[in-house]
Amino acid sequence: MDLEDFFKSFQISCQGSTSITTFVVFLCDKIAPALRQAVYERTAKAIAEDMQGKFPDFQGSRANLEVCILRYLAEQENFEYFKEYLTYPKQFSQSYIEKEVKSYCLDGSRRLEKFLDSSLDFLYRNILSAVSSSTQIVKDRIDREDKISLWLDEFCRELTEAMNLPRSDLKGIEHQEVSDIEFLNNVMANALADLRDSLRKEFADADMSVFSRQPHTILAEQFSGCWEQCPFCGAVCTNTIPNHDGDHRLVFHRPDSLTGWSWDGTDHLSIEICSNLIQSDCRFRFPGGEWFPYKRYRDAGPPYSTWNILPDSSMQAYWKWFVCRFRTELEDLYSLKFQGRGEIPASWQAITKQQALSELGSP
Repeated sequence: MDLEDFFKSFQISCQGSTSITTFVVFLCDKIAPALRQAVYERTAKAIAEDMQGKFPDFQGSRANLEVCILRYLAEQENFEYFKEYLTYPKQFSQSYIEKEVKSYCLDGSRRLEKFLDSSLDFLYRNILSAVSSSTQIVKDRIDREDKISLWLDEFCRELTEAMNLPRSDLKGIEHQEVSDIEFLNNVMANALADLRDSLRKEFADADMSVFSRQPHTILAEQFSGCWEQCPFCGAVCTNTIPNHDGDHRLVFHRPDSLTGWSWDGTDHLSIEICSNLIQSDCRFRFPGGEWFPYKRYRDAGPPYSTWNILPDSSMQAYWKWFVCRFRTELEDLYSLKFQGRGEIPASWQAITKQQALSELGSP
């Protein structure tokens, strides 16, 4: 018991007939922060579950989420967004989810406030039920002199699943003489109604900062997995298990120019994909380092040796469109050119954004 609780307990014992009212004030002072935190925790989960049910982005696998992100990036046509996604895919995915959550909750419809109110009402009913149940159990126990201690035991037990109100926090009032349990029940009901109304006013001005565990964090956990990137093209491993056994792998590799690979000895960006190069007689090397045949890319050691790149000459139309749309930006970023062996084919330039998106399919 801290010093403040000790003095409150002493105050209750000295007040005689008004001790129930002061007892209730003490108890509600303990309930208030626990209830507020329970509302935030319940609301964060409720928002995540609601969005999972309504947003195609969050109704499937991480591959499904990636399609939604690629669609968003194409709609925005902002190279800085693309650059962040290509360089830091995990962080960008999390920021994308956060953006969607904030847009949903803070769009002017008072949706966040409604979520908080709903959680508050649910928990308020739980506390009222706990008060009533504890009163019914204790009021007829003539064999117990420590009725208030028993009442507190039952009250905390009833609330175990709804909120965190440790019984140990109430030791300062467990020995008080409160004989009129029915009166305690009524005073508690009134005090709790006031507490509910006070919190409801507080929630009217709430923003996303109230959550210690954010709704977007809960949503992002659904898409956990491996985030290792192909050392050639930067595409992300599709294994759904973090720190998985075995090699990294994925379905679609991308043009190596997205990560700045060029043909050695030239300033020409590569438009090839690594899954096709490993079937060729081409070689690669670290700047100024040893040459390695693409066919034996594993010999280059980590991170190359940790990847299983399957032979595949196909390339998604989306990345062909991207290279054409942001040709200048890519050239400026890497101080290289799409020339010579890196000349962009005319067939790529004919691909429209709508064609690129259509090939991605629906999320």
